[in-house]
Amino acid sequence: METLERQPQTLEAPTINRTVALEILQGKTILTESLHAAYLLREKYFAKKVKIHILDNIRNGHCPEDCGYCAQRKKANSGIQKYSLKSEEEIMASARQAKENGAFRFCMVTSGTGPTDTSIEKVAPIIARINKELGMKVCLSAGLLDAAKAEKLKAAGLDRYNHNLNTSAEHYPEICSTHTFQDRVNTLEVLQENGIGACSGLIAGMGESEEDLVSVAFELNRLQVASIPVNYFIPISGHALKNVQSMSPEYCLRILIMLRLVNPNAEIRAAAGREGHLGPLQAMALFPANSVFASGYLNVKGSDIYETVRLIQNAGFVAETASGEPLEISQDESFYQEETIQEMYKYQPTLD
Repeated sequence: METLERQPQTLEAPTINRTVALEILQGKTILTESLHAAYLLREKYFAKKVKIHILDNIRNGHCPEDCGYCAQRKKANSGIQKYSLKSEEEIMASARQAKENGAFRFCMVTSGTGPTDTSIEKVAPIIARINKELGMKVCLSAGLLDAAKAEKLKAAGLDRYNHNLNTSAEHYPEICSTHTFQDRVNTLEVLQENGIGACSGLIAGMGESEEDLVSVAFELNRLQVASIPVNYFIPISGHALKNVQSMSPEYCLRILIMLRLVNPNAEIRAAAGREGHLGPLQAMALFPANSVFASGYLNVKGSDIYETVRLIQNAGFVAETASGEPLEISQDESFYQEETIQEMYKYQPTLD
């Protein structure tokens, strides 16, 4: 039986230089040729598999940080529901539901600068339970992390820890003032030193330049980041960004292509905002990307699991589950019935 996880332990060097990466974003390359080059790498390491990740926002609001893109930032006045850390049984119930829905990895997210010792003591046994009882891989996103806390999470069986760089070092002061880009880099280095897979990506559309996107892509490779979520900014109520960009579906697809070519065998995820920003090119996004989120993005709705699996199947790919078995849904046979087709085209003019 073919091994589903084809990614090697060490991450490879970029296949393009910064000049070519910039040309891809600037539309100076032929889209289909760049997409094909990205797909060859995606197919080499991940075949036709697509990992589905499902998020659980286990602590919402009460955040002292001022990240301009976030609904949970201090003084955001976004109207979100604020709540403290969910109970162990609430989180376990969400993890079971995620597995039933076909998730490959269960992602727990908490707001705040970073986890306290108390929260680590609460979360660590939950990670261990999910591993043991459900056989699922777990990713935790909880902010800035030090070595002592990373060691405890590793001992509990944590597979991945998410901490997005979000943008380049040069652009970072434009989106946040309560911590620095280097603070985020430090956390990723702590993960590497403690043997926890790093999940770190970016948010496009926050007023950054194409050079900023290229810079963060190469920094993710330098830091040997195993999993890269590519988010597209969603202008949530209360955000504090001053130069939100309008991005075409083609440009959003080119971002994914560039990330794949710079990070050949990393897990590239079409993450938050894929539905609205990629629009008609969503299926094409799976040619450079081998991973998606389903069932929403923290405080923003997204495609449900049914819509997500249909997207994957219709594009010719296979959803990869925690059990290793492909996740499939039945096709809607009614669409192919003759009367349905006749009804669909009854008003279509006849052409001579």
